Amino acid sequence: MQKIDRDLIAAARKGDAARVQQLLLLGPSPLTRDENGRTALIVAAYANQVETARLLIMAGADVNTQDVTQQSAYLIATSEGYLELLRLTLAHGADVNSTDSYNGTGLIRAADRGHVEIVRELLKTGIKVNHVNRLGWTALHEAIILGDGGPRYTEVVRLLIAAGADVNMPDGRGTPLEHARHGGFGEIIRIPQEAGAR
Repeated sequence: MQKIDRDLIAAARKGDAARVQQLLLLGPSPLTRDENGRTALIVAAYANQVETARLLIMAGADVNTQDVTQQSAYLIATSEGYLELLRLTLAHGADVNSTDSYNGTGLIRAADRGHVEIVRELLKTGIKVNHVNRLGWTALHEAIILGDGGPRYTEVVRLLIAAGADVNMPDGRGTPLEHARHGGFGEIIRIPQEAGAR
């Protein structure tokens, strides 16, 4: 990797939009990767540097490019709860059904973290609500099993079920309702029951 490419990635990480713009005029490709497969856009996404990300996308950076750990600017936005960045990636061709190293979609990642607004935004797309990851979990399973039963996770469960999440899909250890009962999540127990959970 040439020094100018390293400089571009470093400037993107810092969110130095002026320097990024200056460097792009000198010729480094926004598709250049570091030793971890990270592009300038991926490092900007990790740091939630939205304006820098916008500049890089305008210069040809791909929001779906993944690093060696299968993270992309789009997937980073879903797991970290970066709503503005998510909207930017969606507006520039994010593949909502792309997956991470656990075969998890952005919806599963957002549900796992209880990111209500990210889940709400993703449900406006064609994302698969009942996609199953390598652990055998859907977004609904993750919100219940990995959540704390609090207001954010309760709202995520409500949104997912309203969008068609299968309330009776087992994961090998139980259904979403059984997991909610095991966690003692009163409000979360009620929501799938009202949706026909057995």
